[in-house]
Amino acid sequence: MHDEITTRPARELARLMRTGELSARETVQAHLDRIAAVNPRVNAVVTLCAERAMAEAAAADERQASGAPTPPLHGLPVAHKDVHETAQVRTTFGSPIFAENVPERDELIVERMRGAGAITIGKTNVPEFAAGSHTFNPVFGTTLNPYDTTRSAGGSSGGAAAALAAGLHPIADGSDMGGSLRNPASFCNVVGLRPSPGRVPAHPAALGFSTLSVQGPMARDTADAALLMSVIAGPDPRSPIALGDPGAVFAEPLDAEGGLRGLRVAWTPDLGGAFRSERAVLDALRPDIEVFTALGCEVEEASPDLSGADDAFRTLRAWQFAAAYGELYDAGSDRLKPSVRWNIEQGRLLSGADLARAERLHTELHHRMRLFFERFDVLLLPTAQVAPFDAALEYPDSIDGQPQETYLDWMRSAYSISITGCPALSVPGGFTPGGLPVGLQIVGPHRADRRVLRVGHAFEQATRFGARRPDLA
Repeated sequence: MHDEITTRPARELARLMRTGELSARETVQAHLDRIAAVNPRVNAVVTLCAERAMAEAAAADERQASGAPTPPLHGLPVAHKDVHETAQVRTTFGSPIFAENVPERDELIVERMRGAGAITIGKTNVPEFAAGSHTFNPVFGTTLNPYDTTRSAGGSSGGAAAALAAGLHPIADGSDMGGSLRNPASFCNVVGLRPSPGRVPAHPAALGFSTLSVQGPMARDTADAALLMSVIAGPDPRSPIALGDPGAVFAEPLDAEGGLRGLRVAWTPDLGGAFRSERAVLDALRPDIEVFTALGCEVEEASPDLSGADDAFRTLRAWQFAAAYGELYDAGSDRLKPSVRWNIEQGRLLSGADLARAERLHTELHHRMRLFFERFDVLLLPTAQVAPFDAALEYPDSIDGQPQETYLDWMRSAYSISITGCPALSVPGGFTPGGLPVGLQIVGPHRADRRVLRVGHAFEQATRFGARRPDLA
């Protein structure tokens, strides 16, 4: 019975608890048992608060028995990303500097999930300060891929993605600057949505006007991702870029009348030569184009002009790293991992003219994407340029013979989209001949978050790639 509980979709678990067919205590205990049995293989959940979780589950059952209204995430167990501050639960940011840090309050995304009935069972692993798309740190070690435990689970929301794939909890929160919701989703055969900036407001946020990093949902399918979006999206006066649309719009069914017939779809394997992908990745994704054709879409190979995306993203990212972590660097740079130190140092080399150039490029990218989406409804491309790589590596040093000189180089397929501000969804897109997951990235126009979820939902219903779960017996 426990295995059956931990494989069910979040929305089904919520329904069963709402109708009384399943208790919150049963649901939480099943997931705690699954963590005990499986987590040592993958190292996804790194801080556990089992006793607190069971007490919260008992309180949830009592509230329901009293006839009180049942919130949308009632009884659902969640381990929060270890860069999201969680009241009275150790939050380390993957850094020895914060190894014993216990926040006094929840940040907004955690506050909203808990306010909607979710039960905190722990924290999920991250790379140090969420820097990089491979999850390892000196506090907790490396998170491994449930489909092949010699491989990376991606990052920086790698612990969240691996936990979802392994059945450790049914929904997860994450964040994304250069691909951190999408790359791990691709590696672990789950769903990750990078929402439009401001769709999921963040607080506290030292750089509250920045649109480069966003928070968002992860799940095992798009409908569960939409369920979580219905809770974490929506306006908040503490965020200066928060969008005004209520989160409730994501609670509406994703099935559209007429399906995707007539949808104008652009497919690009490389954004016009901006990046290179492994042959195994492209071989897995090319049949997906035929799926969209079969669904009645008008598919054309085309790419927006994203010249300047690399310069704009790397400049603004480096500036943010210098702003966010410069004081830690000055207090003792040897306490930070080399890639974090490098990004801070790059930021400190920037001039005002560099930032002005980056912002001009940023604006130009927005307008070129706006015009591109007058011709097309969505853009398809690889989520990650590589299949899950050897977990002993920090990052892939080459792609089909092309050197990758920094920890960012191999993430262009994701961060080139980040800088546009467009919503982007990674859905399970197939498998390599060796059985490793490959994600398909679906990008929509500015603020068309529901559209990318709806398209992803139709695709996953047609392919069922996400139903193929890892064998961790």
